[in-house]
Amino acid sequence: MTEQSLHNQLKARYTVEGAAVEATVDGYVVDVVRDGLLIEVQTGNFSAIKDKLGALLGSHRVRLVHPVPRIKWIIRLDRNGAQVSRRRSPKRGRIEEVFYELVYIPEICETPGFELEVVMVDAEEYLIDDGKGSWRRRRWSIHDRKLVDVVERHVFRCPNDYLDLLPEGLPQEFTARQLAKASRLRIRLAQKMVYCLRRMKVLEVSGRKGRANLYRVTR
Repeated sequence: MTEQSLHNQLKARYTVEGAAVEATVDGYVVDVVRDGLLIEVQTGNFSAIKDKLGALLGSHRVRLVHPVPRIKWIIRLDRNGAQVSRRRSPKRGRIEEVFYELVYIPEICETPGFELEVVMVDAEEYLIDDGKGSWRRRRWSIHDRKLVDVVERHVFRCPNDYLDLLPEGLPQEFTARQLAKASRLRIRLAQKMVYCLRRMKVLEVSGRKGRANLYRVTR
């Protein structure tokens, strides 16, 4: 699977006059270095960049840029690369989906100098009929992803910034299931959200409700 096009298109958007691209910093290749800020574009797999972030944050400001598709068009290619169909996915992306990746680096969000920028994008996903993909996609492989438009940008500079993603009207003490219902999220995503916020130390367990933990914002 490759997302090279989406990665390169986003990287180009952060490259301004005077910026260094693919620069080596402390032994690591960094996507963009601009005005003393190291910018890394990561379309997925935050676990792969965890050690790199930890090392660079020892003496640099680092911004991790992650795209979340708001609207996605699925384009199918035959095994020769010719387009056979194009349709819009019924699923609409949410900013909270970043927590699917943040579960691998929640402690880094506490590190001074670290910023996360979630970029809501409209994108195209190219599937190719090569027989090597997931059974969920009927063996079609993800061939590439391409940027159509940048819709919104959200920058998180400290753990407290993530509390803005908690919905209004949430009880002072709440379960992951209550969070899922109030936010209209899948329970699995709500569970990852509370896990990350606990590891960032902005949520704490305050008790139990049946078999579920109760959470509250730390004082």
